[in-house]
Amino acid sequence: MSSPILILFVPFVLSFPSFALSTTPYTYSLSKGSSLSVEKPDHVLISPTGVFSAGFYSVGDNAYCFAIWFSEPLYDGSHTIVWMANRDQPINGRISELSLLKNGNLVLIDAGQLNVWATNTESISSVQLLLNDTGNLVLLTSEGLILWQSFDSPTDTLLPYQPLTRNTKLVSSRSQTNYSSGFYKLLFDDDNILRLVFDGPEISSVYWPDPWLISWEASRTSYNSSRIAVFNSSGHFKSSDKFGFTAVDSGIGIQRRLTMDHDGNIRLYSLDERRGTWSVSWQAKSQPCKIHGICGPNSLCTYVPHEKSGRRCSCIPGYKIKNHTDQSLGCEPDFTLTCNHGGEVGFIQLPHVEFYGYDINFYSNYTFESCEKQCLQLCDCYGFQYKFNWDNGFYNCYPKSLLLNGYRSPGFPDSMYIKLPKDSLLLYMKPAKEIKLDCSYPISLQLDRIYKKPKEHETLQFMIWLVGAIGGFEIICFVLYSLYRTRQDSDATTQSYLQVTTGLRKFSTDEPKKGNS
Repeated sequence: MSSPILILFVPFVLSFPSFALSTTPYTYSLSKGSSLSVEKPDHVLISPTGVFSAGFYSVGDNAYCFAIWFSEPLYDGSHTIVWMANRDQPINGRISELSLLKNGNLVLIDAGQLNVWATNTESISSVQLLLNDTGNLVLLTSEGLILWQSFDSPTDTLLPYQPLTRNTKLVSSRSQTNYSSGFYKLLFDDDNILRLVFDGPEISSVYWPDPWLISWEASRTSYNSSRIAVFNSSGHFKSSDKFGFTAVDSGIGIQRRLTMDHDGNIRLYSLDERRGTWSVSWQAKSQPCKIHGICGPNSLCTYVPHEKSGRRCSCIPGYKIKNHTDQSLGCEPDFTLTCNHGGEVGFIQLPHVEFYGYDINFYSNYTFESCEKQCLQLCDCYGFQYKFNWDNGFYNCYPKSLLLNGYRSPGFPDSMYIKLPKDSLLLYMKPAKEIKLDCSYPISLQLDRIYKKPKEHETLQFMIWLVGAIGGFEIICFVLYSLYRTRQDSDATTQSYLQVTTGLRKFSTDEPKKGNS
């Protein structure tokens, strides 16, 4: 089953220099008893042709990680990290060092003499630490035996010919600037299928391939035991579960990397060396809002094409932002509901909204009133999805125990109904609160509405009509009176003008009589 993999998985090209410390400004190897200091910026291992570098990389204020990166900086001066030893436990910027002990163990020592990371290797023979041009950091004996290599413990990135196996996985970073372990993983599951998994603080779920598909429906096979995936320098990817793809710019001579990004998408990148930028040549998910957990619980993901991320997160009505600095934590209730709420709650309709998963139960061919009643009777029901089954021609009811993986799309025809305090429904009839502000482009949010329209009272309708008629009559009278006053003022103005210009004044019919008398 793994023959396609073996074609791509050629032996690593180890272009190592001789076993001697370099006399040049750069260091090509590290021998027993030697160390690299965090306080010396020139203490960096360089691959033979200079493609990759390994050393201490600043990840914060006085915080460093031992890492491997592409030596050539990007257009903005930054470097692309491909591996980290201590991503979740940065070391101090003083005294800390990476040491190759005389027993053959490679150890990262913090300023407090604490062993933060180690290879846990031993050798009585001569040992060297080398960085080759594939980006693989290798601890090698003089006999050519590999004691340890970074390719066996990837962080968030695979390089060409670096295998992903049953014992390894890619784990995203927390954010673009926080290199610690995030919530998204690429791995082989127990069914031998390569999957993307959201592994949050409280909830885990599979979102690629689509979880409702059987393996063969997703063009995968679980009838293999090798569990290996790899891509070559031309951009061809093969996995033992029969999944594969080819980069849109396939061909030799391009630097490539496969990265589990912090937004939950796995992407193959190609380097434009002239511009100093990375471009996406393949990605697993084309719809960013379908990535689980991306906006956190009690929130909605909305597609916004003009934004870089392609999406925007917002709290659903009745909920508030939990943490303004981390949108993945989602939103929390801005109200209090007791289990014995009786008739104190209602529902607000969210059109074109779906919350995937976490169904308390499934009720087929249910009326709306029956679905509503089911959710009202369950203390742990926070809303329900009322979805039309086009194959059978009736509605299905899905009460929800958790409001996660919510997204709004005009292409989704059904609605979600959120349980809220009845006396607060009108208060929550407003646009959702955005978790992350982006003022560069305007956005219009569709207003949610209550699903039941109150019946209008006939007497109230008559009163409204009467008030409208009286108001209209008063407006007409006001307009006529204004026209009359305008004409009077116009006559007075004309009379003043004649008196000034001719010295004569216009008399009324009574004034001459008074003058003759």
